Amino acid sequence: MTNRLTSKDILALGFMTFALFVGAGNIIFPPMVGIQSGEHVWVAALGFLITAVGLPVITVIALARVGGGIDALSSPIGKAAGLVLATVCYLAVGPLFATPRTATVSFEVGLAPLMGNGTQPLLIYSLVYFTLVIGISLYPGKLLDTVGHFLAPLKIVALAILGVAALLWPAGGLAPATEAYQNAAFSSGFVNGYLTMDTLGALVFGIVIVNAARSRGVSEASLLTRYTIIAGLIAGIGLTLVYLTLFKLGSGSAAIVDQSANGASILHAYVQQTFGGMGSFFLAALIFVACIVTAVGLTCACAEFFEQYLPLTYRQLVFILGLFSMVVSNLGLSHLIQISIPVLTAIYPPCIVLILLSFTLSWWNKSSRIIAPTMLISLLFGIVDAIKTTDLKDSLPAFVAHLPLAEQGLAWLPPSLAMLALVAIYDRTLGRQQVNAHQQ
Repeated sequence: MTNRLTSKDILALGFMTFALFVGAGNIIFPPMVGIQSGEHVWVAALGFLITAVGLPVITVIALARVGGGIDALSSPIGKAAGLVLATVCYLAVGPLFATPRTATVSFEVGLAPLMGNGTQPLLIYSLVYFTLVIGISLYPGKLLDTVGHFLAPLKIVALAILGVAALLWPAGGLAPATEAYQNAAFSSGFVNGYLTMDTLGALVFGIVIVNAARSRGVSEASLLTRYTIIAGLIAGIGLTLVYLTLFKLGSGSAAIVDQSANGASILHAYVQQTFGGMGSFFLAALIFVACIVTAVGLTCACAEFFEQYLPLTYRQLVFILGLFSMVVSNLGLSHLIQISIPVLTAIYPPCIVLILLSFTLSWWNKSSRIIAPTMLISLLFGIVDAIKTTDLKDSLPAFVAHLPLAEQGLAWLPPSLAMLALVAIYDRTLGRQQVNAHQQ
């Protein structure tokens, strides 16, 4: 007989899901949108929330419906293509980019102002940091206890303090919106949210959430789906509240920091002004907890995924991934980010297409006819958007700049919708022909 989760465990699962999502980038990004969007802050916020909260929650729900993994979700495009997509996603948001970045960002935002920003302090910090990450990741069955019952509530309390402070003690008045936000506040917010890459994170975390529920003895598929969806919704509510308070914090910080400042500088200036000398320690602790939870989630997910395909045990993979991430966090991260941004920009559109179309499988006679061509078109145009972020952008033909929604960074959307319409008609026609052939 399958176990059921207690209310406390369901809440812990929701908190764990929320904590997995909120890394340093999520805390640093909204204040920048807030200060730059000025009087249009809430229009920009709406666009941001659609892509930074809506899409990740939909992704968690889509994964829950298929049982947890990106490999199950990608079955309509075939095993080989699905495996390639899954591998690229796991490597991109795992050891090649996101996991090392959690260490570097938490060091630069939290400890560099206190310890100094040199190679030796970073090396010492990353050794301690990844020792903790590896230690917690070795026991994925205890993730609900370590993250859901302990680290996540700690992070939520710290974020709540920051959020309440932002509402009660704004630092100063609004600055006029920058040109981008004056012209298109909603789409600027929309694309900025889409660039947080939380949807890729959700594709990777889906299996971690399902396995956390399984660790409590839940084995019935319908219960696992229900608990994962509830966890996704709790995380979505938490993310929305965090983002709204951080938009408010950013939009009210024009008096204490330059409008072109990055999110780390805005937060530093704000906590320094509001909490005084303790502000830097508070921010360092908040960013550290935020980053380490995300790093643990990514390491567990990557180890569980690659264990299926490599002749290595889960524990060996945790050590390899942790050590590799530590090395990368110390060696040329800025160069790595330059490489990874185009990679992420290219793979994001087909992932969005896959997630959204996974809810329409029952509409089609043969789902692979629909999903594979639409994903291919979105990937091709995603690659064009990716090239635009590199030094090769001048080699692109001139008409690329005039594609519909190109300025918004969504050039892939119209051709993907056009392809979807074409293959839907093809699927209906072919389906009807087969029915007629059977009747004859």
